[in-house]
Amino acid sequence: MRRLIASAVLTLLLAACDRTPPPAGLVEVAGATCAVPSDLRPARPYAPPVDEVAADVPVAFNMLAVSWSPQACRSGKDYPDERYQCAQNRFGLTLHGLWPNGADNRHPRYCAAPGPAIPVETVRKHFCMTPSPSLQQHEWAAHGTCGWDSPEAYFEQAAKMWDGLNKPDLEAIPANRLTAGAVRDAFVAANPGLPRDGVFIATTDGWFREARLCYSKDYRPMRCPRGLGAPDRERLKLAPRGETQTAR
Repeated sequence: MRRLIASAVLTLLLAACDRTPPPAGLVEVAGATCAVPSDLRPARPYAPPVDEVAADVPVAFNMLAVSWSPQACRSGKDYPDERYQCAQNRFGLTLHGLWPNGADNRHPRYCAAPGPAIPVETVRKHFCMTPSPSLQQHEWAAHGTCGWDSPEAYFEQAAKMWDGLNKPDLEAIPANRLTAGAVRDAFVAANPGLPRDGVFIATTDGWFREARLCYSKDYRPMRCPRGLGAPDRERLKLAPRGETQTAR
């Protein structure tokens, strides 16, 4: 008996020794390894379009926009980073942003425009979540300034929600069964407590673009107040990983 116990303990110790951490600069993200570029730099602040500034709109609820990175890379929309995000196009689901929303069709935006540049440490810390310095700058300027005092506070809240979200494997859905309803069901199945009517599906010309998850002002999952985007029956296409050119 003692020999059996000693053998079991030795096996556990050896297994623990085999679990080596990723090399420096690498981060585990949803089962894949994300390398943080050593030369990563923040994007420059920019002057927002005057007609998009809405600093006086009260926040009614929040949205967590979870995008399919290959679609951003193929379309050129949502500030993809061609050099880091799209060069090899190995990212799957990434965080587009955390968005304060208004009660109607007006939403708070650019509340302290232009948003100051994000410190490089913050850009690096959240690169594997949002792998584009230009998108990070946009999200902080357009949305973060409407609820947080600093980019650090904004991205920490976004990261807390992102890390707590189980990301479904959308590539496991057969192409002939890929519908808006199937994507919605995948998010709900992976996240008990997320209401089905709390998943807004955004598309672009029949391609899956992103899932926008609705949360209350205190970040609790809730139904989306203004519809769910694409209807369940709408058939979708999923942009493949591996395309190296960003369409414009």
